[in-house]
Amino acid sequence: MKTIFVQFKCSPGMAYGVADALVQEVEEISEVYSTSGHYDLIAKFYLSDDRDIGHFVTERLQVLDGVADTFTLVAFKAFG
Repeated sequence: MKTIFVQFKCSPGMAYGVADALVQEVEEISEVYSTSGHYDLIAKFYLSDDRDIGHFVTERLQVLDGVADTFTLVAFKAFG
């Protein structure tokens, strides 16, 4: 299982809509938070080992209505 975090820049006024769409439409999501700073949201996803991260982000996440930009982080190890 691979863990990735994706930050989302949303079109003005669309952050809550994007968060709702992520929760409703993307089964790989674990959680999503609104954030301050350069990005509006950050979400955690679990992907199967054979899943291509690039295809997942570009074909499932970047195409959601209201998503203006994404920034993806790949997690290597969880501590604690």
